[in-house]
Amino acid sequence: MDSDRADIKRAVVLGLIQGPTEVLPVSSSAHLTMFPRLAGWDWEAVDPELRKSFEVALHAGAAAALMVARRREILDELSRFDFDHARVLILSFAPAAIAGFTLERTIESKLGGPRSTAAGLIAGAVLMALADRRPTDRGRGDVRSLDGLALGLGQAAALIPGVSRNGSTLTAARLRRFSRKHSSLLSRTVALPVILGAVALKGSRLAKRGTTPEQNRWLAVGVISSFASTLAANRLIDLVEKDGALPILAAYRILFAMLILSRLSSQASSGVESLTND
Repeated sequence: MDSDRADIKRAVVLGLIQGPTEVLPVSSSAHLTMFPRLAGWDWEAVDPELRKSFEVALHAGAAAALMVARRREILDELSRFDFDHARVLILSFAPAAIAGFTLERTIESKLGGPRSTAAGLIAGAVLMALADRRPTDRGRGDVRSLDGLALGLGQAAALIPGVSRNGSTLTAARLRRFSRKHSSLLSRTVALPVILGAVALKGSRLAKRGTTPEQNRWLAVGVISSFASTLAANRLIDLVEKDGALPILAAYRILFAMLILSRLSSQASSGVESLTND
C-alpha cells in the first residue's frame, strides 16, 4: 500500500510537470524522463513499456485539456477545413506515423539516455532560436503541401528524446516564414492526430498485456493531473507567440540539458550509478 501511495504521488507530480512543458516548446518527454532520475526515484524499476505508456497517457490528458481550453479556436479551424487543409494534415502526420511505427523501439533503446536527451534539447534549442530569426511574412490561409511535409518531418524528428514535438513543429513553421502566432497554431493543429495515434498504439499494447488495478490507478491519476495542469498552463501559449520568447525558451532548454549532464558527471566522479544507461 505504501508503494501504491508513492506511485500515486509521483503520478500527480509528473502530471503537474506535463502541463507547462506540453504548451511550451521545452520537450515534455525530456522532463518526464529525466525528472524522476534527477529526483532520485527508482524509475528504472518500472517496466519500460509501462513507463512509455504512462508518458503517452499524460500527453492524452494534455491534449484533452487543450481541446477544451482551445475549443473556439478548434471550431474555427474546422469551419475552414477543406481539401487543401486535409492534404496538409495528412502530410504532417505521415512522416511521424511511419517513423514511429518502424523506428520507435530502436529510438527508445538507443537514444533514451541522458546524453542523447541533453543533445536533443540543445540541438532543438539552437535550431529553434535560429529559425525565429526568419522573416514573418506568412500567416493563416497560406499553408501549402510543402509546409505540411516540413511539419511532418519536424514531428518525425521529435521522436528523438529531447527534441520536442512542439519545438520542432514551431521551428519548421518559422523556417517556412510563418508568423509566431500562426506557427504556434500550426504546431497545435498537427499535433492532435499524432497524439491520438500514439494513444491508440500504446493503449492497444496495454490492453493485450493487461494491467493491474494499481497500474490503472497510476495511469488514471496521471491523466487527471495532466489534464488539470494543462488547463492551468493554457495561457502560457500566449507567451510563446511574443517577440523574443523562443530564444529565451531555447536558453532554458540548454540550461536543463546542462543540468542533466552536470548531474551525470557528478555521479560518474563519485562512482554512483548513472541516471540511466545511454
